Amino acid sequence: MNESLIVNLSIIILFLPLLGFVTLIFLGKWIKKLHLFEVFILGLALILSIVVMYAKLSFYNVKDIVAAFTWISMGNAPAIGSINIELGIKIDNITAIMLVVVNLISFLVHMFSIEYMRGDKRYTRYFAYLGVFTFSMLGIVLTHNFLMMYIYWELVGLSSYLLIGFWFEKKSASDAAKKAFIVNRIGDIGMFIGILILFTQYKTFTFDVIFQQIGLGNLPFNSTAWLTAAGILIFMGAVGKSAQFPLHVWLPDAMEGPTPVSALIHAATMVAAGVYLCVRIFVMLTADAMLVIAVVGAFTSLIAATIALTQNDIKKVLAYSTVSQLGYMVMSVGVGAYTFAFFHLVTHAFFKACLFLGSGSVIHAMHHEQDIRNMGGLRKKLPITYYTFLISTVAISGVPFTSGFLSKDGILAGTLAFGKLTSHWLIPAMGFLVAAMTAFYMFRLVILTFHGEPRDHHKYEHAHESPFVMVAPLVVLATLSIFIWYTPNPFAPADGWFLKNWVKTPAQVTPVQTRFEFMKPSTEEAKAEVHGEITHSVEYTETMHWAHYPAMILSLIVAGLGILIAFMFYQWKKISADKLAEKLKTLYKLSLNKWYLDEIYDATAVSGTLGFGSILAWFDNKIVDGIVNGSAHVTQLVSKFSNLFDTYVVDGFVNFTAFFSGFVGLSFRRLQTGKVQTYIIFVVFSIIILLLIFKPF
Repeated sequence: MNESLIVNLSIIILFLPLLGFVTLIFLGKWIKKLHLFEVFILGLALILSIVVMYAKLSFYNVKDIVAAFTWISMGNAPAIGSINIELGIKIDNITAIMLVVVNLISFLVHMFSIEYMRGDKRYTRYFAYLGVFTFSMLGIVLTHNFLMMYIYWELVGLSSYLLIGFWFEKKSASDAAKKAFIVNRIGDIGMFIGILILFTQYKTFTFDVIFQQIGLGNLPFNSTAWLTAAGILIFMGAVGKSAQFPLHVWLPDAMEGPTPVSALIHAATMVAAGVYLCVRIFVMLTADAMLVIAVVGAFTSLIAATIALTQNDIKKVLAYSTVSQLGYMVMSVGVGAYTFAFFHLVTHAFFKACLFLGSGSVIHAMHHEQDIRNMGGLRKKLPITYYTFLISTVAISGVPFTSGFLSKDGILAGTLAFGKLTSHWLIPAMGFLVAAMTAFYMFRLVILTFHGEPRDHHKYEHAHESPFVMVAPLVVLATLSIFIWYTPNPFAPADGWFLKNWVKTPAQVTPVQTRFEFMKPSTEEAKAEVHGEITHSVEYTETMHWAHYPAMILSLIVAGLGILIAFMFYQWKKISADKLAEKLKTLYKLSLNKWYLDEIYDATAVSGTLGFGSILAWFDNKIVDGIVNGSAHVTQLVSKFSNLFDTYVVDGFVNFTAFFSGFVGLSFRRLQTGKVQTYIIFVVFSIIILLLIFKPF
C-alpha cells in the first residue's frame, strides 16, 4: 500500500462521521431509522482505520507520512518575513493507533446507544451530535499543525456542549453543559497564547518545523524561559480538556448527559485529547515545564481519588476515577515516561469505556437508578454486565494479566526513576497511594452494585440483562482489557509489540533537557549539547529498567491492599464504613463534598464575577448613564438658554432695528409732502436755526 492511498483513506475516515452528521441533521426527520446510517458510517470508518493502522505499522513503521498544502500565503510581510499557513495531516504510529481507538470506541457507543436511547424524542439528533463529536476528535488526531488542532479543539468543545446538555430541559443538564464550555475556554485561552508565542517566532504552525527549529537551538525570543512559558500555556489546553486541577470541576457534572456520551467523553475522545496533546508536544517541553506538568498530574490524580472514595452515584465514581487516571497520564508525561502515558491512554480508553457502558447497562436495568446504595445483588440479574464490569475493574486496579497492569506499572516505574534522578520522591509516593485508592473505590463500586442482597426489591425484581446491542460492546471492550493484545509477556510491557514495535517516538529522556537526539542538529555546538542529552537519556532508560520490578512489586502490594480493604468493608463487613465515617467525619465530609471546590469557586470565581458584574452594572447605570443623562440635561438647558437668547436678544435687536428704521422712515415721510412752499419754509427755518447757533454777526 503506497503513501497516497494511506493519506486518502485517512481523509475519508476523517470526513465519514461529518457526512453522517450532515445527513441526519437534514434528513433525519423524514427518513425512519436513518440513525443506522450513522452507525454504518462509523463501522466503515473503523474498518478503514484498522487498514490504515496495519499499513502504517507494517510498511512504514519508522517513517511518518505527511501530506500538506499551502492554505494561506501572505508573501513577505514588512519586518516579519514570509508567512505561509499550511493545512495537512500527519500519520505516525501514534496517529494510526489513535484512529482505531477513537473509531472503535465511537462505533461501540453508537451501537450501545441504539437501544439505550430508544424512545428519546430527539433520537436522530443524538446520533448526529455523536458524528460531529467523532469528526472533531479525528481532526485533532490527524492534523499536522497547531492551527488546525486548535480549530478541531474548539469543535470538540462545541460538540461536547451539545451532548452534555442534550437533555437541556433539565436545568442540571443545561448548567453542566455551560459549566463544561466555560471552564474549557479558560484552558483554551492559555493554549491559544502559547500557540501564538510559537507562531511569532517561527512564522508557522506546523509541528515538525517548529520542533526542528527548537532542536537546532532556535528558541522563542532566544530564551528558554519563553519556551517553558509556551509549553506550559499550551499544556493549559490539556488542563481544561483532560480535566486537570484546578479546571477538573466540569467533568463530574458532565454525567448529566446520556450515559453513552459519558463513555465517549471519558474514554477515548474529549478527555484523551489533552493527554494526546501532551504526548504530541513532549519534544518541546523544557525541564521546568515537565516538572509543572508532573506536579499538576500527580495532585489531580490524588485529589480525584480521594473524592471517588465516598461518592454514591455510580457515574460520579467513574467520573472521578477518570479524572484520577488522566492525572496519572499527565504525571507520566511530566516525569518523562510519556510512551507509557500514551500506552495508558489506549488501555484506559477500553476498560473505562467498558465501565461507563456497564454502568449504563445497570442504570437501564434499574430504571434509571444511579445510587449504588439502592442496588446490590445484580450479578444474578446481569451476568454479562457483571463479568465485563469486573474484568474492567480488575484492569483499572492494576491486577496482572490485564492491560491496566502493564500501563500503570510503566507509569509507576517512570515515577520511581524520576524520583531517583531528581529526588522528587513525593510524586512516586502519590502515584502508589492513588493506585491503592483506585483498587479500593473500584471494588467498593463492584461490591455495592453487584454483590450482596438487593436493597431496592421492586426495581431488582424488574431488572434483566440488557439487549445484545448493549452487551456486545461490553464484551469487546472487556476482551481488549486483557494483556495479550499488547504484549506476550504479561509482566514486561516494554517487551511487547505495542511499545517496542509500534510506538516509535523519541527516546525517553530525563526531565532536564530541552532538545533531543532525533532532531538531528546541524551545528557542532548543538551536537555537543545533544551528546550530553543522549547520556542523560541512557541514564534515564537504565533507571527505568531498574525501577521496573520494584514498581511492579509495590503496585501489586498496594493494589492488593486496596482490594482487600474494600472486601473487608463492604463484602465481609469486618469493618463498619459508617462508624469509620463518623469517626473521621471531617475528612469524610471533605471527600463527600468534593473538597468543597465547587463551593469555593461559587464563593470566589462565580460570586466574584457576579459581584464584579454588579459593580459594572452600577457603574453603567449610575456613572455612564449618569454622564449621558447629565449631558442630555445640560444640553437641554443650553438649548433653552440659546432659544431665549435668540428670541429676546438676537431677534429683539433685529426687530428693534427694523422698528427704529421704520419709525425714522415714517417720521421723515411726513416731511416729504411734495409741495415747494413747504420745502421753502423748511429751508428758511433751517437758516434761522443755523444763524442762531453760530451767530455770525
